[in-house]
Amino acid sequence: MKWTIISCVALLILLVILSALKGLDTLELGFKKSFTTGAQFLPLLIIIFLMMGFIEVLLPEGFVRDWLSDSSGYKGILIAWVAGILTPAGTVMGFPIAAGLAKAGVGVGVLVTYLTSLALLSIMRLPLEIGFLGIQLFSIRFGISLFVPPLAGIMTQMIYTSISKLK
Repeated sequence: MKWTIISCVALLILLVILSALKGLDTLELGFKKSFTTGAQFLPLLIIIFLMMGFIEVLLPEGFVRDWLSDSSGYKGILIAWVAGILTPAGTVMGFPIAAGLAKAGVGVGVLVTYLTSLALLSIMRLPLEIGFLGIQLFSIRFGISLFVPPLAGIMTQMIYTSISKLK
């Protein structure tokens, strides 16, 4: 998280400098647009942070250990695979859910499965994809992508377990 913040601040400084070089009008407009956009997204951000906290608190430790940890085996991978497909609102809701799950102790393989499934197979994008790409191309892409999330999760568990043993 530290490097993400440092990178974002560095990019912001660069953008402010570039805007200032174009003139004070551009700099002022940039700040106005930033605050307008921030005000529009603030309610969503508050909701996202609240979701993260409640997910972390409400997931029973036993459920996480038995069903969603790296030691849960393929059960956690299967649950995450389906959950990623069915998560409404795509990444807007999926990332806060993943963050809450991570804080609750869900295994890395399960999280990678969930995030990969969310990115590749989210039910929210299916009608849009069919509309733009047509059913044939969509079917090929979906069929090939269908098994990527569980494979990514299983590979992540194997690599993470190997790295953990080295420590």
